[in-house]
Amino acid sequence: MSGSSPSLPLAREAAATAPLFQLRPESLAHAASEPPFQIIRRNGQVSPFDAGKISVAMTKAFLAVEGSTAAASRRVHDSVAQLTGEIVGALTRRAGEGRTFHIEDVQDQVELALMRSEHHKVARAYVLYREERARERAEKTNTAAAKAPAAPLLHVTLANGSRVPLDLDRLTRIIDEACAGLDGVDAAPVLSETRRNLYDGISQDELALAAIMAARTLVEQEPDYAYVSARLLLDKLRTEVLSFVHATPSNATQAEMATRYADYFPAYVKTGIATELLDPELGRFDLAGIAAALKPERDLLFQFLGLQTLYDRYFLHTGGNRIELPQAFFMRVAMGLAAREIDREAKAIEFYDLLSSFDFMASTPTLFNSGTLRPQLSSCFLTTVADDLDGIFKSIKDNALLAKYSGGLGNDWTPVRGLGAHIKGTNGESQGVVPFLKVANDTAIAVNQGGKRKGAVCAYLETWHIDIEEFLDLRKNTGDDRRRTHDMNTANWVPDLFMQRVEADGDWTLFSPDETPDLHDVYGKDFAERYAHYEGKVARGELRVFKTLRATDLWRRMLTMLFETGHPWITFKDPCNLRSPQQHVGVIHSSNLCTEITLNTSADEVAVCNLGSVNLLNHVGADGIDHTKLKSTVTTALRMLDNVIDINFYTIPEARRSNLKHRPVGLGLMGFQDALQVQRIPMASDAAVAFADLSMEAIAFHAISASVDLAEQRGRYPSFSGSLWSQGILPVDSIALVDDARGSVTMDRSATLDWDSLRKRVQTTGMRNSNVMAIAPTATISNICGVAQSIEPAYQNLYVKSNMSGDFTVVNAFLVRDLKARGLWDEVMVSDLKYFDGSLGAIDRVPDDLKALYATAFEIDSAWLIEAAARRQKWIDQAQSLNLYIANPSGKKLDALYRLAWQRGLKTTYYLRSRSATHVEKSTLKGTDGKLNAVSASSRAVSHAPILIPAASAAPDLTGVMACSIDNPECEACQ
Repeated sequence: MSGSSPSLPLAREAAATAPLFQLRPESLAHAASEPPFQIIRRNGQVSPFDAGKISVAMTKAFLAVEGSTAAASRRVHDSVAQLTGEIVGALTRRAGEGRTFHIEDVQDQVELALMRSEHHKVARAYVLYREERARERAEKTNTAAAKAPAAPLLHVTLANGSRVPLDLDRLTRIIDEACAGLDGVDAAPVLSETRRNLYDGISQDELALAAIMAARTLVEQEPDYAYVSARLLLDKLRTEVLSFVHATPSNATQAEMATRYADYFPAYVKTGIATELLDPELGRFDLAGIAAALKPERDLLFQFLGLQTLYDRYFLHTGGNRIELPQAFFMRVAMGLAAREIDREAKAIEFYDLLSSFDFMASTPTLFNSGTLRPQLSSCFLTTVADDLDGIFKSIKDNALLAKYSGGLGNDWTPVRGLGAHIKGTNGESQGVVPFLKVANDTAIAVNQGGKRKGAVCAYLETWHIDIEEFLDLRKNTGDDRRRTHDMNTANWVPDLFMQRVEADGDWTLFSPDETPDLHDVYGKDFAERYAHYEGKVARGELRVFKTLRATDLWRRMLTMLFETGHPWITFKDPCNLRSPQQHVGVIHSSNLCTEITLNTSADEVAVCNLGSVNLLNHVGADGIDHTKLKSTVTTALRMLDNVIDINFYTIPEARRSNLKHRPVGLGLMGFQDALQVQRIPMASDAAVAFADLSMEAIAFHAISASVDLAEQRGRYPSFSGSLWSQGILPVDSIALVDDARGSVTMDRSATLDWDSLRKRVQTTGMRNSNVMAIAPTATISNICGVAQSIEPAYQNLYVKSNMSGDFTVVNAFLVRDLKARGLWDEVMVSDLKYFDGSLGAIDRVPDDLKALYATAFEIDSAWLIEAAARRQKWIDQAQSLNLYIANPSGKKLDALYRLAWQRGLKTTYYLRSRSATHVEKSTLKGTDGKLNAVSASSRAVSHAPILIPAASAAPDLTGVMACSIDNPECEACQ
C-alpha cells in the first residue's frame, strides 16, 4: 500500500482492539420487546452485539489515517457517528428472524460503508488488514489441524425448548440433494457457508434459514442456485407441514417424499376440514386415487422466488403452521375446480397436471380460495356508480364486499354529476366526483383482503366530464389532501372524438353528466353526433355547467400527469365497445384494475372476469410453437375457467347475475420474452412482432374452439343471441367496425389458421362464454412459474426484486447460458452488469447479437411494444395490460407514443414506466444482495409501489420514477 503504510499498524490495532461484538441496550430502545441481536464468532460461539465497538474501531482507523488534530478529530467524530448508524441499520435489517449475524457480515458492512462514503484510504487499510488476518488464521488452522480435538458438538433448539445434537450428516445430505442434477452448482460452498453461520443452541428455523441464505448468496454467480434455495426451503416446509399434520416431530428428504406424499395427502385433507380451511366436499373425493396421482418430483420445478411467494401467501395455514405442501396445494385448487364435474377425480387430476407442470396457472384469487369454504375465485369486478347518494355508497359498500375475498375493482364514475351541478333535492350545488373518490380510496385501504393484500381499485372517468381536470390531479403529492387519492389507481376513458379533436387541434367541451346523460351510453358515430348536439346547446346557452378548452391543452395535461404521477392511465372507449361481442346487451363503461378486462356494466350488472394464463415458454421450442400441446393446454384451461363461474362464491347478487348471464373468462399468457429468447428473437424486431401475432392467433383459435366445444356439451351462454359471435363476427372481423366508425385504423388483418371453419362452428353451435381472452399482468403467478411477466420485456438482466416476501436476486438464466457458451461469464461480468444496471449495452466485450437479444425494457423503443400489442389485439375479444417504457421521456415522445397506441387500434394501455436519476451502489461485495424472509412476511412494511432495484444497490432516489405497482403483491395487478 504505497504511501499509506504508516497507517496500517494503527488500522490493525483499531480492528484488533474492537472486534465489534456487542450491542448496547440504548442502541435498540425501539426494540425493547425483542430478543437482543447476537453475533456469531468464527468458532461458532455467540455473543451479544455491541454497536459501540464499531464506533471505536472506525475512530481508531480514521485517526490512524487522518491524524489526531482537533479539526481532524471533529471530522472523524461526525463521520463515525453517521457511518455507525448506517452500518447498524443495515445489519439489523438483514439479521433475519433469528436476530443473529456473523462477524464477517459486520466487517463486510464496515468496509462497504467506508467505500460508499469515499473514505478510500481508511477502507483500503481495513481491507488489507482483514486479508492479512485471514491468512494468519488459515496458517494457525493448518498448523493445529493435526493436534486439534474434534470440533465442538453443536446443538439445535427445538420448538419445545429442548436441545438435541446437530445432525450434520442430515444437513450435508439435504444440501447434496438440493444440488443434485443442476449444472454449474456445487454443494461444497453451500455447506461451508451454512456451517459458518451455525452456533450452539441454534433454533430449527435458523438452521433451515442458514442453508437457504447460503445458497441464495450464490445466485448472481449461477442462476441455478435459485433452485437450490427453493429445495432447501422445501425441506423447511416439509418439516413444518409433516410435523403439524401428523402431530409429531417429522421431516423427510425429497427422495422420501416419493412415498410419503400418499400418506400425507389424506391426513392433510382431514386436517384442513377439521380446521375449517377446506370444503368438506374434498373429503368425499377418492383421496387414495387422488394421492396416487401426485407427482412429488414437480416440487423441484420451483425457483426460490416462486416457492417463497407460495410459502408466505398461498399455502393454507392454521395458527401459524402451514399444512400444505406444493403438490397438495395444486391438487386442492384442482379438486375445488372439479367439484361439480361428473367424473370429478379424473378432471381433478387433469387440472392438477396442468397447474403443477406450470403449463397454465390460474389467477391469484383462484389459487387462494379454490377448495375452501369461501371459494371466491374471480379476479376482476367492474361496476358503474349511480348519480345519487344511495347509488354512490352502495357502490362503495360493494367495493368492500368484492375486495374482501381478493377481487380487483374497476369503477366507472362518469355518471356522477360534476362540480357546480345543480342538486334538485337540496337546491344546492354538487361538490363533484372527487370527494366520493376519496371515500372509495380509503375504503380500499381499510379492506385488506384478510391481511393478504390491500383492496385495490381503479376509478375511470370519461374525458368529457366537467371534473376531468381535478381527476387528473388525484395522485399528486401537493394540494389539498382531502381532494387526493394516494392509493387508488385512476384511468382516463377516452372517446375517439377527443383524439380526433387533438389531431385536428380543435376545441373540446366538458359537460356535467346530469345535463348530458346519454353521452355515457353511446360510442362511435352515435357519440360524435350527440356530443355535437350538446355543443350546440352550449352555443345557444341551454346548458348550465360546461367548459370549453383546446383539446391539445387537455391532452398535454393528461400526458404530463401520467408522467409525473403515473396516473391516470390512457384507455380508449370506442374500440372497447365497437369490438365488444356483447354490444347488443350493454355498454362497456370502463376497464378493470389492470386494464385488460372490457365487459358491460349497468345499474343491475356488475361485470366479473375469471382469469388464468398459459405459460408460453412451455409451449415453444427452438423451432416455434408446439400447436398440439398448446391446443391441449388451452382446451383444459378454458374448462377450468368456465367451471369457476358456477363454483364461485359471489358476495353481491349483481355480480352473480352478470357472470351467469354472460359467462366471460379471460385466458391470457405469460413468458412471452422467454419464448422469444428460446427462439433467438430480439424483442425489438419485426420477428418479435410476427411471433406476437402468430402466438396470439394460435391461443385465440384454440380458446374460441374450446368454448364452442363447451357450448356443445353444456349449452350456449344465455345472452348469445344477437352477439357478434352469433353474427359470425369474430374478434379479427370486428376491426372493420372500428375502421368504419373512425374512418381508418391501421391494424394488420392477416391470418394463418382456418378461421372460416371455426366461424361457421361459432354461428351454428354457439359459444359457452361471451368473452374468452384477456392478457393480465401475471406478476405473481409468473413468479410462481419462474418466467417473465405477461408480455413484458426484461426490466434488467440482473437486479433485486422486492416484494412482501423480501428481496430476491434475479438473473436472466438464458443470458448466463449464452455468456458461458462464449466464455464471458465471470465475476467481472457480474460486476459490469451491476455497474450498468443490468444492461449489456455498454459492456464492450459482449457481442452485438447478445446485446440485441437481451436488450432491457428501457433500451427498447416502446413503439415495438405497441406494434406487437396491436398484432395481439386483433385476436383478443377483451384487452391486454400493456406497460410502456421511456428512458428519457419528453412531451414529444409521449405524444407520439400514445397517439400510435390509438392509431393502431389498442383498447387500453397500462403504466408508463420512466427512469429516474438513480444513484446505484456498484459494490461487488458478496452477501449484500438484500434480505430474506423465509417464514412470514406479515411483519414487513411494504411500499405501495415497490421498485425494481439494481442488484447490490443502495437506496435509490425515486424522484420522478413512475414505477409500476405490478410488483406489489398486495395489489390485484399481481395476479
